[in-house]
Amino acid sequence: MIGVTDTDGDCAEWSFPAVPGSVRSARHAVRDALHHWGYDVAVGDLAVLLVSELVTNSLRYASGPIGVRLVRPHPDGDAPGPDAEGRALLVEVSDPVPDPPTERSAGPEDESGRGLQLVACSARRWGTRRGKSGKTVWFELALPG
Repeated sequence: MIGVTDTDGDCAEWSFPAVPGSVRSARHAVRDALHHWGYDVAVGDLAVLLVSELVTNSLRYASGPIGVRLVRPHPDGDAPGPDAEGRALLVEVSDPVPDPPTERSAGPEDESGRGLQLVACSARRWGTRRGKSGKTVWFELALPG
């Protein structure tokens, strides 16, 4: 892991090197943060799976650091992002490649190409945005309550 930016409050943020072991490190970091927040049962496995897929996608194309950020809703029930409805966990994976990912149709025998399909089918909402130095793929997972 390159560094832990923050894990207190309503946000947890990490930066990982673009090396294969970072997928496992990202999974553990996300699982630990969600457990600390009490969300491991509600969305833990799904969030970990989707982060794993997006970090793997970043590793395929990026040579620089990969950022992972979790934002939980405020205690007063507000959603984490603008225009969001209801209680949701916001998850972001960033890398230095500016091109947005392309959703592909993987065949039954293909060993790759399903990451964005999983995100699209599992998340309440998802999308991409360009940043100063790369892009961010984000998704929201609905929280119970």
